[in-house]
Amino acid sequence: MTEYEVIDRQEDFAAAAASLAAGHGPVAVDVERASGFRYSQRAYLVQVFRRDAGLFLFDPPPIGDFTLLQEAIGDVEWVLHAASQDLPSLRELDLSPATIFDTELAARLLGHERVGLGAVVESTLGISLAKAHSAADWSTRPLPQSWLEYAALDVAHLIDVRDALDQELQDQQKSDIAAEEFAAVLARLPKPPREDPWRRLSGLHTVRGRQSLAIARELWTAREDFARAEDVSPGRLVPDRALVAAIRANPKTKRELGALKDFTGRASRTQLDRWWDAIERGRSAEILPPERIQSDTLPPPRAWVDRNPAADARLKNVRPKIEELAEALGMPTENLLTPDTLRRLAWSPPEPLNKESIAEALAAAHARQWQIAQTAQVIASAFVDSVQSAEPTPESSS
Repeated sequence: MTEYEVIDRQEDFAAAAASLAAGHGPVAVDVERASGFRYSQRAYLVQVFRRDAGLFLFDPPPIGDFTLLQEAIGDVEWVLHAASQDLPSLRELDLSPATIFDTELAARLLGHERVGLGAVVESTLGISLAKAHSAADWSTRPLPQSWLEYAALDVAHLIDVRDALDQELQDQQKSDIAAEEFAAVLARLPKPPREDPWRRLSGLHTVRGRQSLAIARELWTAREDFARAEDVSPGRLVPDRALVAAIRANPKTKRELGALKDFTGRASRTQLDRWWDAIERGRSAEILPPERIQSDTLPPPRAWVDRNPAADARLKNVRPKIEELAEALGMPTENLLTPDTLRRLAWSPPEPLNKESIAEALAAAHARQWQIAQTAQVIASAFVDSVQSAEPTPESSS
């Protein structure tokens, strides 16, 4: 059984932070949230392990202020698995690393076939981890003993995994690549809020008419406001399909809405006034949402041959070359260069078409320097080849 200490009192917190400060080497950090249960993405448990310090499970609500922990470990390397998922929740607690080592990302760069935590621990250390509680409601209190044991195991082996992967990176001469990728994850800004987020309602494509879309907007907003206030995942109050069913049924009265079989969810009847008020607001709205909004999303590649034949030729020529390069480097293609970046370059390439202009375009798309160094010439050559192959030869034009 893994040894750990649960810290859920301020008087124990200072001693735990002092122990971690006195440890040596990097610290393993993980976070448990209540995704799918709560509205927020706040951390409901923070696991920290450091050699010669011990393993601690910090309970954020009773602790509140994590300043002492940040002061204790803020300047050393933090080892996380899939860091981009945990960093926002950690930053809500004012916990922010100076440098990171992402074991999931390292495994991808090394070409590991499976990169989940359990798979990486097994492939590097030969230890099998049970993942029985990964989708649990971590806002539950008190936390069951089996959950705490599971949480402790998430960091107990992470430093050893980091060391094994670091050696692999050195052996494959990918240490500099990994360092760039880790720094990029750490520096990545949060995504800006989506325009018209209510349009993400699953099944909204079946709703017709701008007035019906206004109703969808009001129902989504009402559910979002209530979910935020209750700190409950919106879908647990009223699922998307239930909101869409109510819109399509077009009930004439609140009673009809309440009698609608497909209008389900634990808050569908207890908050019936809330949903009916939203429907009425949507019906009386004078400013109606457009059927579609302007988007910079590119057409699907299958439509390119008709809509932009030159771009279609560029993409068909460059994509296998990037895939071959990724295979030669021993990593997934998407880690060498994101498919969206490649598609956008193929759709609208820079001028003049050469390695330098492609490099500038890649930098503007936030590609890392190692990615630019590996791909710029390959992309430029492939684009030029696609133009030349499309030009008629003297024989074909005679």
